[in-house]
Amino acid sequence: MKYRKIAIVHDWLTGMRGGEKCLEVFCELYPEATLFTLLHDKGSVSPVIEGMDIRTSFLQNVPGISRHYRNFLPFFPRAIEGFDLSGYDLVLSSSHCVAKGVKKAEGSLHICYCYTPVRYVWKFFDEYFKEENPLKRWFIARTLKGLKKWDHRTNERVDHFIAISDNVRQRINNFYSREADVIYPPVDISAGDDQEDTSGDRAGYYLIVSALVPYKRIDLAVKAFNQSGRSLTVIGSGSELSKLKKYSSGNISFRGWVDGHELKDHYRDCKALIFPGEEDFGIVPVEAQAYGKPVIAYARGGALETVVPFREGAGGSSPTGVFFHEQTAESLNDAIDRYENNRQAFVPEKLRDHVRGFSRERFKKEIHDYVEEKWRIHEDQK
Repeated sequence: MKYRKIAIVHDWLTGMRGGEKCLEVFCELYPEATLFTLLHDKGSVSPVIEGMDIRTSFLQNVPGISRHYRNFLPFFPRAIEGFDLSGYDLVLSSSHCVAKGVKKAEGSLHICYCYTPVRYVWKFFDEYFKEENPLKRWFIARTLKGLKKWDHRTNERVDHFIAISDNVRQRINNFYSREADVIYPPVDISAGDDQEDTSGDRAGYYLIVSALVPYKRIDLAVKAFNQSGRSLTVIGSGSELSKLKKYSSGNISFRGWVDGHELKDHYRDCKALIFPGEEDFGIVPVEAQAYGKPVIAYARGGALETVVPFREGAGGSSPTGVFFHEQTAESLNDAIDRYENNRQAFVPEKLRDHVRGFSRERFKKEIHDYVEEKWRIHEDQK
């Protein structure tokens, strides 16, 4: 089915994280589309995305914007509404902040792939800003109050929402009073297929792969491993790095971000992945399972949809991880103890089989079919 003109709208282009991996698939599906974004740090995303016809907002002209764009949050709504989408009959927004608030042309179809309603506006203010001084917290809270009203009002500009998980689908319903369909994001699960046996833990450590920012709760894992003395390797960087290093014991190693080959080695060599925060979906736990490695996760958010929990006496089941139910060091250590006492229950081949439903090929087909179906209905209603 052909469209006259397609617009893809993404919040910003400053690196290849989970949202950009979804965006890359959208660009492969619709290479003729125009890609609108608040700002673009050239060279920061994949060649597929860089090769698109990219249009940026007035924020692109601010010196140093790619390093300090979060400070310009109050201007984001005006910037996203400034795009002229007249003549575009299909709009596909890729949104975790303001992209879904773009103004479409009359008679066009707007489908939003929603990573979450803005996290720090609707649910996670304290997790993001708890360590700011009182004056700055007050100013941020006032700014976000206006953004919250705008975000709720502009959800009406979307014809159809796609959520990345049932967790996010529920948020869309709770915060926007809108229904959404669920299409899980793409995960590279092929890496686990070309390897030798990964049932062992050659280096004997637990692993974290994460941005080191407050809401990820890496501080909780550090506290737990300080208490237990078990070996933990942390891959990632962020604003919390220096603080985490300062109160970590010698059994905890920080490696920063590593290249793809080294990351694969860490997945292969670890005992299990530690996942202490609440995520919208969480790609890293799926990647770990693709390597046959269990996930020890906080029992909230996307982990509930990607991890099959171990249960005592549940014969015949094939668990892929262990949940802890309180965000405390004691609860996390109890979950690790349960894992270590029942390691025979976790079969690498079963873990890899479990995550095949999250493949990139599946995502690409489901998005294509969804857009085709909604476009056909849209045309029939004209």
